[in-house]
Amino acid sequence: MGGIEERITRIVDENRDRIIAFAEDIFKHPELGFKEERTAEKTAVFLASLGLEPRKGLALTGLKAKLRGGGGEGPTVAILGELDAVRTPAHPLADPNTGAAHTCGHHAQLAALVGAAIALSDVQVRQSLCGTAVFFAVPAEEYGEIEFKHSLVREGKIGFLGGKPELIRLGEFDDIDLAITHHANFEGEKKISVGSGSSNGFIGKHVRYIGKAAHAAGSPETGINALNAALIGLAALNAQRETFRDGDSVRVHPIVTKGGDLVNVIPGETTVELLVRARTIEAILDANAKATRSFEAGGHAMDARTIISDFPGYLPRLPESRASPLLPIARALVGEKDIEAVDPSRHFTFSTDVGDLCHVLPVLTFNTGGFSGEAHGADVALVDAETAFVLPAKIAALAVFDLLKDGAAGARKVKSERPAKFTRREYVDFLNSILSGDATRSR
Repeated sequence: MGGIEERITRIVDENRDRIIAFAEDIFKHPELGFKEERTAEKTAVFLASLGLEPRKGLALTGLKAKLRGGGGEGPTVAILGELDAVRTPAHPLADPNTGAAHTCGHHAQLAALVGAAIALSDVQVRQSLCGTAVFFAVPAEEYGEIEFKHSLVREGKIGFLGGKPELIRLGEFDDIDLAITHHANFEGEKKISVGSGSSNGFIGKHVRYIGKAAHAAGSPETGINALNAALIGLAALNAQRETFRDGDSVRVHPIVTKGGDLVNVIPGETTVELLVRARTIEAILDANAKATRSFEAGGHAMDARTIISDFPGYLPRLPESRASPLLPIARALVGEKDIEAVDPSRHFTFSTDVGDLCHVLPVLTFNTGGFSGEAHGADVALVDAETAFVLPAKIAALAVFDLLKDGAAGARKVKSERPAKFTRREYVDFLNSILSGDATRSR
């Protein structure tokens, strides 16, 4: 490492306690998606203390602050940090009212964001940047509390249910050339993994059957059993599973959110929620069309009214190149033996709204450890604050410097090698076609 790199790591080390205290405070005050008012305000105050001017209220709770380098004009590189927690009521530090807990490790992302901001705001470091660094705290990565988010859509407060999709819709990524994302690694021994394979995307689906209530003992023949309509729809969905290709990694997982009101009354209304996941957009649309037909069959069989609503979830994540510019940075910090370069052919069946982002601009990813337990589980615990909070701050800050030094040659190279799959308009139109049902009907 040269002089500026050493200066960056030294600044982060000198602010170690401040970074860890920030992360621990966020951990103790978890908030769910689009409700992260305290988390956002604390992040904004921290960035403002560095002389930055964060814009707040983006997609309700998001914020971003720009730091213009002193080395001349150049690309814009964003460090992202996710604001929300996830419902994990059994976690010992879960919020007693909401069940929220940071069992996703998003507080570590925010630690990396503010830690990198400390280092990059240093006058000498800033003067070496040819371009702009953006510190972007984004809301609602977790796809929970669907009914609440639907209510925000109905009220016109948001258009899409995920934070990054909503920010893309609003044009808040239009001025960003590439993004750096970080996530906690719950897999055990590896301290750092760099790069990404692919992952599933999904469509969210809500099915409502309207039947006719009747006394279950006295006059069941006069009713229309909405629960039976749902059961037939679920059985038909199960019968579709053999039609899903193994290579498409289809996952369809429904729950019945309302089965009826009283045990002695024929259910007059039943609701089902499900996610339809797959490896590609084409496979998602295919599986979703089969799910729609299955639930329509249940309603037809029982003569129940069937109302099916589709909601855009997240797009499949696109794999990164094995030759990530973050790899030499990670190696310089911890050595070869603690590094995993993620095989781009590796596929994960979970979903993230980073998938949406990588369709509209290049994304560089790294994961760090420091936690034990199962991701989103009640047993998640911090085991190494240095690895969880301080190390990712160093990687993020060094990555921005590396990309924007020397005329921003690194950032320009990444951008040229990874053209966008969608323009913002094309992206928004596609997600709106899912909301309208046109995406499935047009197959």
